[in-house]
Amino acid sequence: MKIIADTHCHTIASTHAYSTAMENIIEAKNQGLYALALTDHCEYTPGSPGTWFFNNLRAIPREVQGVKVLRGAEANVLNAKGDLDLPKNLHKPLDWIVASMHDVAYTGIHDTDECTEAWLSVSKNPSVNVIGHSGSASFVYDYDKVIPEFGRNGKLVEINNSSFMVRKGSESNCKKIASLCKKYGVPIIVNSDSHFCTSVGRFDKALKLLEEVDFPEELVINADIDRFNGYLEKYTGFFEI
Repeated sequence: MKIIADTHCHTIASTHAYSTAMENIIEAKNQGLYALALTDHCEYTPGSPGTWFFNNLRAIPREVQGVKVLRGAEANVLNAKGDLDLPKNLHKPLDWIVASMHDVAYTGIHDTDECTEAWLSVSKNPSVNVIGHSGSASFVYDYDKVIPEFGRNGKLVEINNSSFMVRKGSESNCKKIASLCKKYGVPIIVNSDSHFCTSVGRFDKALKLLEEVDFPEELVINADIDRFNGYLEKYTGFFEI
């Protein structure tokens, strides 16, 4: 399976990542990617950039070195209400929003019931495109209940290549999530979550998991340019600006 876009990566603006936007874009070109989303962390992540940073992402052209560039953010889910640490006035200027749960930002308890409620709330947020690394062992939720709602609401469930290295204990959850996405026909997206440019466009561990569950390629949004563009046209303003 060939992945044509990496829609979750970080730059030095996140301060715990180590490559510039341009270095990531050049690596995306080297890897033959069609598109790249720049998705730095938001307010509740230590060292994250301010709102001015996200508001000024329009300074980056829509296409650089032949790579389509999506202006995005990785927002933290803060509580069971599904609140994000990205101000609503910044939702529309951005092309792409990944919503994720992190220990440093989630203010509620981490039990299954609350995490289920939080993700159900996020599923109703029209600004969110991607459900980021939700296989984390720290935030287990009722996968059977929530995953169909992700599908109904146009959310792409991420299979995150970095999870298998930095989120220990998440692999079995990721496999359950992928299997249920297959069962319910819910589209997924495969991403690197790169924090250094040499990880951009690398998806080996995520693809291995998908192979193990015999995941259908037609449900992988970023395995086909037309399929990917179709999602952009339906759920984002990327082609309108």
